[in-house]
Amino acid sequence: MTTALEDSLARIDRLDPELCAFTEVWHEEARSRLGTARRLPLTGLPFAVKGRAGIRSYSARRLIAAGGIPVGATSVPGPGTAWQTWGQGAHGVTVNPWRHDRTPGGSSAGSAVAVAAGMVELATGADGAGSVRVPAAWCGVFGLRTTAGLLPSPDRTGLASAGLLARSAATAELCMRHLVEGYVPRPARLPVPAVYSPDLGFASVEPEVERVTRDAVDGLVAAGVIRLVPGACDLLDPAEAWLAVRAGAPTPATDRLRAANARTLEALFERVPLLLTPVTPNAPHGHDGPGDVYSTALTWAFNLSGHPAASVPAGRTPDGCPAGLQLVTGRGEDAALLGVACAAERVLPALRPPGLAA
Repeated sequence: MTTALEDSLARIDRLDPELCAFTEVWHEEARSRLGTARRLPLTGLPFAVKGRAGIRSYSARRLIAAGGIPVGATSVPGPGTAWQTWGQGAHGVTVNPWRHDRTPGGSSAGSAVAVAAGMVELATGADGAGSVRVPAAWCGVFGLRTTAGLLPSPDRTGLASAGLLARSAATAELCMRHLVEGYVPRPARLPVPAVYSPDLGFASVEPEVERVTRDAVDGLVAAGVIRLVPGACDLLDPAEAWLAVRAGAPTPATDRLRAANARTLEALFERVPLLLTPVTPNAPHGHDGPGDVYSTALTWAFNLSGHPAASVPAGRTPDGCPAGLQLVTGRGEDAALLGVACAAERVLPALRPPGLAA
């Protein structure tokens, strides 16, 4: 694992001045942990943490206790940054490794870029509206938002849950065994019955994004990973309810909206174990923002409901950037979600940014 750590640090030193994924890199501290890490289950796995405070997170502490080695803190939106812009690293604005004129998404911006560029195999994140799933989708890596309450979170609103970004669902599952007491992997029993909703009944999804995710779904059906079940998942647009909860000012109207969506999802998961949607309604936008489009339109309903959700790479849109397929399961079914994601990634093509070969 000495080689793995040194390779990680060397790759950060070489690529980060251009990609700007890190705010800090801990060369000597990482090397000092290596001796102890050799005797532990993760045997010196280099990983990154979200933001400067990430090293104090529950996830980081558990990964370190299992032998993981934190190599640095990744970029998040800078102070006073408008919501449309993501990621301020030590060397400048964080760029998408697929196209530098595009954002990587956020707010786990640097974590997604570090994983996509092969600087680390794993990074921590937190997801309050899509902050793990959106950058995972736009950078072409795996992203997991855990069930609300499964892991400790400092977010008093209950919207944000701990998450992971990884080169593969299999890597994320390996780490979940050390994050969750008593975690037992659940390989998927194929084909998994699923409902596919291209828009959750309300979102305006770009045709190119919907086409990529629909092709991925068709590929999973053809490979026997999933079996589509007739029916839809039509939710009310959760934007107003999410914004009210985040502001600490829910109203009777937003409470009714949230409850109506919760009932719809409860009925869906009584019928099937898996919901599939695009992760975002749009492709990665420029650094000046998406305008009036909410990139979280298809993700934040599940922050309100507390369901676990993941992004798996689905393919690329005509502009060359990745799009993600969102997998959602019932509350507490994180192991089942990872089981399906592992099966899906064996069928869907892995995505690696051009010019960044390992």
